[in-house]
Amino acid sequence: MFSKEDKKSTEDLSQSSNIIGKETVLEGSLESEGNVRIEGKIYGNVKAKAKFVLGAEAYVDGSVVARTAEVAGKVRGNIEISEMLILKPSAVINGDILTNQLVVEPGATFNGGCKMGHLAKEIEIITPQSRVAEKAIKRA
Repeated sequence: MFSKEDKKSTEDLSQSSNIIGKETVLEGSLESEGNVRIEGKIYGNVKAKAKFVLGAEAYVDGSVVARTAEVAGKVRGNIEISEMLILKPSAVINGDILTNQLVVEPGATFNGGCKMGHLAKEIEIITPQSRVAEKAIKRA
């Protein structure tokens, strides 16, 4: 079904890391097949098929969806993690959490609802080609 090249490129994408630096501000959504580390600010949603890491001075104003996550910064929005979410002592969450496992370290602040035992679901990343096709279907 998949050639060796197709399989290798999928594996490479899942192992890739994306970093938003400390002085960087991103307005818009971020989606990645691999890992995402945020040290700056994002005003939009973040979706990572692998691991999501939010640095101590970082900020996300939007929803976060990932397989696993480690949060030390601030999130204003809902968080949906299919495996394990770790809230570090400097974490401040203002939104609901949906996760399978939750670790809250002393000092972390969480204001919102929490639902655990969440069944893992496939995280879908929408490619530019699928967005174009989706818009064409809506117009028809």
